[in-house]
Amino acid sequence: MNKNSSNTMALTPNTSNKRETVCIFGTGDFGRALGHKMIQSGYPVVYGSRSTQISNLIPKDAEVLGHAEAAQKAAIIIIAVQRQHYNFLIPLAEVLRGKVLVDISNNLKLNQYPESNAEYLAQLLPGSKVVKAFNTVSAWALQSGTLDASRQVFVCGDDVEAKQMVMDIVRSLGLTPLDKGSLLAAQEIENYPLQLFPMWKFPIFLSLGLTAFFFFYCLALDVIYTYIYENNNFSFFIAITIPNRVCPVMALVLLALVYLPGIFAAIIQLYRGTKYRRFPDWLDKWMLCRKQLGLIALAFASLHAVFTLVTPMRAFVSWRTSKGIISQALNNKTEPLDNTKAWLSDSYLALGILGFFLFVLLGITSLPSVSNSVNWREFRFVQSKLGYLALILCTAHTLVYGGKWFLSPSAYKWYLPNIYILSLIVPCAVLVVKFVLIFPCVDKPLTQIRQGWERNPKYSE
Repeated sequence: MNKNSSNTMALTPNTSNKRETVCIFGTGDFGRALGHKMIQSGYPVVYGSRSTQISNLIPKDAEVLGHAEAAQKAAIIIIAVQRQHYNFLIPLAEVLRGKVLVDISNNLKLNQYPESNAEYLAQLLPGSKVVKAFNTVSAWALQSGTLDASRQVFVCGDDVEAKQMVMDIVRSLGLTPLDKGSLLAAQEIENYPLQLFPMWKFPIFLSLGLTAFFFFYCLALDVIYTYIYENNNFSFFIAITIPNRVCPVMALVLLALVYLPGIFAAIIQLYRGTKYRRFPDWLDKWMLCRKQLGLIALAFASLHAVFTLVTPMRAFVSWRTSKGIISQALNNKTEPLDNTKAWLSDSYLALGILGFFLFVLLGITSLPSVSNSVNWREFRFVQSKLGYLALILCTAHTLVYGGKWFLSPSAYKWYLPNIYILSLIVPCAVLVVKFVLIFPCVDKPLTQIRQGWERNPKYSE
């Protein structure tokens, strides 16, 4: 009986543990949104403002006082004002001594000042404990509810206890604090919101460059060459035909480029005989953007699937089909079914469907909400083993579909190979080298190196 009673009491919330008052300097959009969220989480909130007049925009359960009076009521003060207005804090130095100041400010451009805003605040008020936090969360996210990556709040500070207090508040708001270390990390944290898709720049520029190259390559061979030498105007190929050739080529090449840096990394580690030396910068950056390359490849594969589905609706396809029927009728001849062509057609379609399915699976598992629900071994199995299987299927899909052009002299217009031949260079190279790397005589020393063995231990220094 006593045991059950104690369990019941343990599960009952302790209403006596009232949360500490939090002070917010600043009644702008973010200050109001953060105050409203804190009130919802059970924190008493007091605003420090030049004007103590209650506004309809201020959360109704919050108190508005002068800066000095508001600061005296709380141990944690959130500075929701811009850096250029920090001077008003100097006369409050004695009131703020020993208190935790949470700097949430951002700048207008990268490295706008020699030091971070948080470090500048610490210099102005050396008696206070400055913590950087909340600058990566928007007022809109606080008001509408946060999802996925917007839950992450980077926190840094020199005082461990102060930083822990702020992280507790972050958790109570339903957000995820990420400890970035001392206040020296504040500049990096402040630069983070100013970077527009930092990990997407290289993949996007690379994709745009390759897309332009393959598009004009197809334009030259399928439209310009045909018009010059065959006097046929196929300029309408620009709308559907050429994009439907560029998209699968881009999807296959980009998927191969996802796994190519891993091949380079393995070769470099085998050559060096150690894993304790940094990869070249270009390889580091390439490996960090593999997810983005894969997602762009999935986008191209999806476009290829859509373009293929609308192909029967095209006027050119209907004309070509009706022309073949009329030709057979006029010649009173019916072409028999070519079983070889039927097998090839069904085979490349089946390979394409299976490859696209695995492509989609790779994209789904890269989403944070999905990847966070699987362990590292499961994630690696999908992204590595199934990823290589997707590359094999997509390469086989292209080989079966474009094989007829490989040995046909008519396919080499202006002595240039067909686009499908070009698309197979990188994927086939990746698969061949990967096949060599899985040989026991190569895989065993590579595994030992990745487990810490060194051929020459001096490199570990």
